[in-house]
Amino acid sequence: MNLPSALAAAGLLLAAAFSTAAQAHAKLESSSPKANAVVTPAPKEVRLQFNEPLEIAFSKVKVMDAKGAEVAPLKADLDKANPKVMVAALPALHAGPYRVQWTTLTRDGHKVKGEFSFQVK
Repeated sequence: MNLPSALAAAGLLLAAAFSTAAQAHAKLESSSPKANAVVTPAPKEVRLQFNEPLEIAFSKVKVMDAKGAEVAPLKADLDKANPKVMVAALPALHAGPYRVQWTTLTRDGHKVKGEFSFQVK
């Protein structure tokens, strides 16, 4: 392989590596409470751990009760020690099922959303 061909091949490999990384989206790695968990006592907060730092100004969390009503407006904040963790304080929750809905924008500009359920015993 001659030098121009080798440089072209190296350039293609670099471009492929960067385009794959640029297309990656934030993923929820863990939550507290955990998805489908039955918890007692009721949690005092929702913690969402992502694989990338978040833009909190464009992030939100809702918690819905069994009837689909939002339990209270929640203010999402970043964990002061970790910009990949979104935290929202919860009001006192009664026994029953709940659904957490979240949306966030990562620092690379990708918007992602998801939801999971848990139950207070």
